[in-house]
Amino acid sequence: MRIIVDAFGGDNAPLEVMKGSAMAVKELGVDIILTGNKGIIEQTAKQHGISLDRIKIHHAEDVIAMDDDPSEIMKSKKSCSMAEGLRLLADSSGDAFVSAGSTGALVVGSTFIVKRIKSVKRAAIATLLPAKNGFVLLMDSGANVECRPDMLLQFGVMASAFMENVMGINNPRVGLLNIGTEETKGGQLQLESFELLKNAPINFVGNIEARSLPMGECDIVLTDGFTGNVVLKLTEGVASFLLGSFKGLFAGARGKLAGALVLPGIKALKRQLDYTEVGGAPLLGISKPVIKAHGSSNANAIKNAIRQAKTFAENKTISRMVENLSKYSQAEKQD
Repeated sequence: MRIIVDAFGGDNAPLEVMKGSAMAVKELGVDIILTGNKGIIEQTAKQHGISLDRIKIHHAEDVIAMDDDPSEIMKSKKSCSMAEGLRLLADSSGDAFVSAGSTGALVVGSTFIVKRIKSVKRAAIATLLPAKNGFVLLMDSGANVECRPDMLLQFGVMASAFMENVMGINNPRVGLLNIGTEETKGGQLQLESFELLKNAPINFVGNIEARSLPMGECDIVLTDGFTGNVVLKLTEGVASFLLGSFKGLFAGARGKLAGALVLPGIKALKRQLDYTEVGGAPLLGISKPVIKAHGSSNANAIKNAIRQAKTFAENKTISRMVENLSKYSQAEKQD
């Protein structure tokens, strides 16, 4: 299994990306292709004692920054490390691609270089959020600010295939994010999407309120990218606040004693809320596996993003998505 990794994507690149890649080689048994400035990669490896065993370097002189216009990946930054990695994926030089770089650039680059699955209207970012007894998949979490009902329906079909093949959840429950659970709630997008989803070949369980996301009432939550990104950022902020608050609760001698008693539970909660344990978010709708790692990913997050990419590719998830989308299209024609 060959995983292509953008060595210069993210706030902590290239060091943490290289460390995570080396960990993945050792722990996951994958081969890595790093895209980026070869001289800097080799120098960083030497300075920090990072093994390049089973890691190849594909030279790319440029880098697309977080504040660059995403469309520049097809223009002035068409030779950047992200674009080169996507071209390698498109040419089948690797089985999956991982980047912690610009989300917008990754969406644009994946769409125009690797291409979407035939019939898919828009690719979307599917983010795993911590929930009771596991995770809930939020889709779209930022790729498409505005969505149409038919797009949300396709998101539901693709997300269901991902949760079944990659996360091992049989017949995942799909909910529509709304301000209430009643069928009559929401705006035009929600009302029209509800009608499409309840007749779709997925396990649609109806409208879901935002407060229900962490309670495990469904496995997948569908929404437009603007709303999804707001939910994602709020969830990250609340998780960070809670974890930070624990430190203040257990100050002093009595606090330290109390903390020792509940330490195992706190550690378990911290692992559940820690985004580095998930690794990344798949860009669903692209014809080959693309994983978006968090912009501030450390080595552990990169390793787990590579783990997710490996599972995504091994389980032929995209083939399942194509099959499910085709079944729905045929059923729709018959109606």
